[in-house]
Amino acid sequence: MKQERANASAKALKRSEKRSASNPKPLSQEKHELPVRKPFGQEDSDDDDHDDEDMLASGHRDTGDQDEDDQLIIDQDMVEQPDHHEASGQDVDMDEDALRFQPISASALAASQAGADNRAYSQVRKVPIPPHRMSPLKRDWPKIYTPLVEQAGLMVRMNVRTRAVEIKSSKYTEDLGVIQKACDFVKAYALGFDADDALALLRLDDLYVDSFEMKDVKTLHGDHLSRAIGRIAGKDGRTRFAIENASRTRIVLADTKIHILGAYQNIRMAKDSIVALIMGSPPGKVYAKLRTVSARMRQRA
Repeated sequence: MKQERANASAKALKRSEKRSASNPKPLSQEKHELPVRKPFGQEDSDDDDHDDEDMLASGHRDTGDQDEDDQLIIDQDMVEQPDHHEASGQDVDMDEDALRFQPISASALAASQAGADNRAYSQVRKVPIPPHRMSPLKRDWPKIYTPLVEQAGLMVRMNVRTRAVEIKSSKYTEDLGVIQKACDFVKAYALGFDADDALALLRLDDLYVDSFEMKDVKTLHGDHLSRAIGRIAGKDGRTRFAIENASRTRIVLADTKIHILGAYQNIRMAKDSIVALIMGSPPGKVYAKLRTVSARMRQRA
């Protein structure tokens, strides 16, 4: 009987402890103990360090923290660390198995470049043609595509729908710089030059086309503009022919625009004469100046 009573009292005590744990006392009934502060200047004393060392030496340590630390140590030991020696060995093996080529000789490099397919470096240019030059282009088409194909080794076609001449390099093109000369040749024909005159751009290196407008020299309107154009052209085109023969150039009058084909010095001489005519100088004075300048150029040549 006594044993049963003792067991019953123990069970009641456990129940009361559980109830007290589930129903904590209010904050007002708990005792708040503030930590004891040390005097000013002694906060960093070594007493705390000694106390911690004594606790560690005596073995007073939380068992839960110790278990967690042991678990962390075990987990870290279980992690497989890569073997640096093996990785480096693999890299060495891969480098040994890699392909190695001997340096190419200069003669073999030159032969490979000479036999390279120019189609990999092909270029395409499109030159627009004005509507009023489409009919002359169709009429003089054999004169245009023949030198481009036979001499320059280019591929040329006339696109009637887009009104353009398309030029493309081929495997027979020896110098890719010739495609720029071909474009200049077709552009000169589109500006109004004859096919035979524009062909000089394809054969010679020091020729180019210079274009300007009359309003760049002097602002003229109405009859003044018409008279300026008449002074440049002359009766039946004699003034223009005289300037061309004296300066060894070719001139095209397209309304208020003027295009000059020739070398640099020749274009400059023809341009000075045309500017003088636009400004109002009489043609006789321009002729005299042209004779003087052309004579000097012949003496220098």
